[in-house]
Order: sequence, then structure tokens, then C-alpha cells
Amino acid sequence: MAPDSPTDDIALLPHARAAQRRAVRVLGTAQVFSGLGNGATLSLGSILAVELSGAESNAGFVNTAMTLGSAAVSIPLSTLAVRRGRRVALGIGLAAGLLGQALMVAAVVTRFFPVLLLGAFLVGFGAAVNLQARFAVTDLSEPRHRGRDLSVVVWAVTVGAVLGPNMVGPGAVVSGWLGLPVHAGPFLISGAGMAVGAGIILTGLRPDPLLLRRRLEDAAESPTPAGRPGGPVPLRPGAGWVAGWRIVRAQPTALAAVLTVAGAHAAMVGLMSMTPLHLQHEAGLSGSELGQHPDTVVLIGFTLSLHVAGMYALSPVIGMLADRYGSARVAGAGLTALVAAAALTGIFPHQHLAVVTGLVLLGLGWSAATVAGSTLLVAALRPAERVPAQGFSDAVMSLAAAVSSIAAGPIMGGLGFTGLSAALAGVVVLCGIGVAALLRAPAAAPPRG
Repeated sequence: MAPDSPTDDIALLPHARAAQRRAVRVLGTAQVFSGLGNGATLSLGSILAVELSGAESNAGFVNTAMTLGSAAVSIPLSTLAVRRGRRVALGIGLAAGLLGQALMVAAVVTRFFPVLLLGAFLVGFGAAVNLQARFAVTDLSEPRHRGRDLSVVVWAVTVGAVLGPNMVGPGAVVSGWLGLPVHAGPFLISGAGMAVGAGIILTGLRPDPLLLRRRLEDAAESPTPAGRPGGPVPLRPGAGWVAGWRIVRAQPTALAAVLTVAGAHAAMVGLMSMTPLHLQHEAGLSGSELGQHPDTVVLIGFTLSLHVAGMYALSPVIGMLADRYGSARVAGAGLTALVAAAALTGIFPHQHLAVVTGLVLLGLGWSAATVAGSTLLVAALRPAERVPAQGFSDAVMSLAAAVSSIAAGPIMGGLGFTGLSAALAGVVVLCGIGVAALLRAPAAAPPRG
């Protein structure tokens, strides 16, 4: 692992500490509201896909579109952050996600499947913001508290993300008030949450943590006016695919971190996205019949809420464990938990308690792998290299989830929920082997230029 850069001492300056405390508060509060944005899509996506397209083979397409949207925008958002700062990048991403929620409502009203997919794609922009916010909070973080700070912002998603899948009931009330189809309401509530989250970031994330860090670094390196705090921010290299890949591949630890989060996200999304359809089948209902059985819809939402709680609720504990015992160990424990979760759902697919327990364990494993893997990535690189690498990591992470979501439907159609669980467990095992090999490899020289 690359040692922390001397410029990490900037996080110890009094004004940097004050800005960091504000960034934690602002980003954490925004995450509470923006976390609502994905909940309705996760809980209703596969069901609406089947209902509007008329084919169960399309069940995973909505979640695939959402993850592709996240993958497509991750690097552009990081490039925008390099040029304009975190505040502008995150705010614009949530604004696009809000448009996606509006299109989801339009799809439910018009019953037009392509509009549903386009809406989900733009909702993925908001999901990308939720991912990049965890890195934004490390811009001014002290090295010994990176895991804690990152995990606090991840934890803040808990409220919105847990409530999101349970918006079917309140959403039905809202739909009734407005004379809309019952499934439109949850997306209206999610959109309102995204709007509030965007407003909090755009108005509250001042000073911008990334721009402030760069000004402080320039002030430490050069006495010229352009380097003084408050002066113009010098342009930095872009954050495209090539830049991110060159940085990550040069450090085995950074590459291990990317492989960890990508494998964990692929396993989590693949299994979670098919769970609503599996539970619908277990209830003996078709897509058209589900609307007449609100108890089953509530049960699906409750199951996903428990899964999402596993993803986020204990993340501060995981962050502290990563700071104390090392990110690599905690990431390994997360991958192990993911394999155990897939084993549980695969062996006992017809027992609802076992499926729920497996989904909670799946969330915990994802949390450990993602928090620890993200912390490992930040620690492995110099400050100037981190934003391009972070955008690359999030893009790979989302692409892996998109591939998993695309494959999940056909695999479940051919091999059942058990076959899907076994396939995803195999993916995690292979990732774990690769991560272990990379962490044993000697560190390369940091990338130049």
C-alpha cells in the first residue's frame, strides 16, 4: 500500500477540520433524503418491468438500466468534480436523478416500457451521487479517521433507503389524492427526497471540500497568489477511463480495492434485484395479480427494507473496524459474508425466514466490502490521484452490477433462485482469490503525470 502523502497533513489544519465537520453534516443530511430515490425503483422495478413489457425475462431490465446509468455518469461526475468541485457535481447528478423519477411516474401512467427504462437510467445518476458522496467526505478527512467518516455518510442513507421500499402504502395515498395509478406514488415521494437532497448539497456544501483541499495543497507547495486559499483553482488532469485505469493498475492495493467493491456490488445487485420476483413466485401470483394483493407487495417491501438496513445501518461500526484492524481484513470478511448469504438463499429458497436472513447478511457483506474497499482505495493513492481513481472505481462497480442484473433474469429463469445464488457465490469466490493475490503483490511505483 502506498504511504499517506505528506499533504494529508492538510487535514490537521484548523480550517480544514472545521470544513470537514461541515462536509460530514451536509453530506450525511443530504444522503438521508436522496436515499429515498432508489428505494421505489428497487422494490417495484422488476415487478413493473414484467407488468409493462409482458415478459418475465425482462424482470431485471429496470435495475440494469439504473446500474448502467450509474456506470455511465460516474466518470463524468468525477471529471466535473475535478473541474468544478464536489458541490456542483453531486448537485447536478441528483437533479438528473429527479428527472428520472418524473419519467418513472410517466411510465406508470402511460404504461410505456421504454420510458420506464429511460427513467431508471436517470435514477441511476442519483445512485452514482450516493456512491460518490462517500468519497467526497474523505477529501479533508484525517487518515486515521477515513473509514469512520466514509462510513458515517454511508450510514446516513439508512433512513431514506429503508423507508424507500415501504413507500407503496403512503405512495398509494398520494396517488389517490392526485388521481394517478397506485404505483406512481412511491416515485413521487422518492423524487421529493432527491429534490431536498440536491438543495442541501447545492446550498450547504460550502466550502467545497475538494476545492478547499486543492487550494490548501497549492498554498503549501507554492507562495504564488494562484495557490493561496480563496484564489483561482489551477486546472488538474482529467478523470476519464484511461486516467483512472492508469492510476489504479499501477498500485496492486488500489486494484484489489476496485475488485472488492465491484465483486460485492455485482453479487448484491444480482441477488437483490431478483428477490421481489422470487417472492412473487413463492406467493403464487403473476405480475398482473400482484396489484390485487397489497399484503404481498408490503411483504416484498419489508424484506428489501431489512436488506437495505443490513447494507447501511452498521456501516459506522464497519468503518471503525476498518480504521482499527485494517481495511483489507474487513473487506475480506465482507466477501466471506456475501458467500454465506448466497449459500443460505440457495439452500433454503422456499423458506421466507431463510431468504430474509440471507438478504440481511448480503447487505452486511456488501457494507463491509464497500466501506473497507473504498477506504483501502483512498489510502492506497496520493491525493491528486484519488478523484480519477474513485470515478473509475464507481464506474467499474456499476458496470459489474449491470452485467449481474442482466444475467440474473435468464439464470433464475433456467436454474431458479438456487442456481442464481450459486452463480453469484462463485463470482465472489473468484474475486476473493484475485484480491488476496493482489494484496500479496509488491507495490508498484506511483503513476507519474
